[in-house]
Amino acid sequence: MGLIQAAYGNAITFTSYQLFLISTFKGAGALIAPFVSTQFAELPHWSFHYLISLGIAAVNATFVALVFKGKTQDECLAEIGQETESDEKGEINEQSHLRQIISIKAVHLLALFLLVYVGLEVTIGGWIVSFMIAVRGGRPSAGYISAGFFGGLTLGRIVLLPLNKKIGERRIVYIYGLVAFALELVIWLVPSLVGGAVSVAIVGLVLGPIYPIGINHAGRVFPPRLVADVISWTASIATTGAAVVPFATGAIAERAGIKSLEPVVVAMLAAILVLWALVPADKI
Repeated sequence: MGLIQAAYGNAITFTSYQLFLISTFKGAGALIAPFVSTQFAELPHWSFHYLISLGIAAVNATFVALVFKGKTQDECLAEIGQETESDEKGEINEQSHLRQIISIKAVHLLALFLLVYVGLEVTIGGWIVSFMIAVRGGRPSAGYISAGFFGGLTLGRIVLLPLNKKIGERRIVYIYGLVAFALELVIWLVPSLVGGAVSVAIVGLVLGPIYPIGINHAGRVFPPRLVADVISWTASIATTGAAVVPFATGAIAERAGIKSLEPVVVAMLAAILVLWALVPADKI
């Protein structure tokens, strides 16, 4: 948290603190998962993995219940000193917030941007192991390459914070996207297992900050009364990318072979850059 404050100064909000921390811990969980799953894959009772997942889900549900205790959104916002809907004067439209959100084109552009990003993140983290084994001749230990990707993802969300502030979050996304684009071309075209593994880790490093930057951008673009709902909507849509995009990638790989992974990833990176250019830079 101290590094976040040093990078952003007093301008960063409490919500932004939470956003960067949550995104970092998410990346840390994704970093640990390949190490654990690789060990389970070598055990006779590999299906015990599902019992561990069930236990983690139960712990998460317990913590959510203890933290929020059934409180409404307005009650949670009031506790941290944020203005609630009931405090606003003359700004509430007769339409529901959901209808307002659906009617704003920028919301859908941001949601689509995050959907492709999350799909890309999960696709690389999951399918890169199959690519390295089948195309680059890696062994089962290539599963740790996925850990390298998520390790870079976690690290990038912390160590690149000063760079985000210095260059500007709007511009830095293009830089990160272009660096990842170039590295994915290396993974695709250069037949080197070690070079590919290093490139994957660096791709994770530069992609890491993009998701929290995208979510944080909602606070700059949309009216304060809609920000919480916009973030909820876009994050929900983005989550579907984690299911739909890897599934589509797998379907393509089944027809065209796992070699098709890298062209698909490169195309998604190009799509992310185009969508970011379409998302409004200023308040609507």
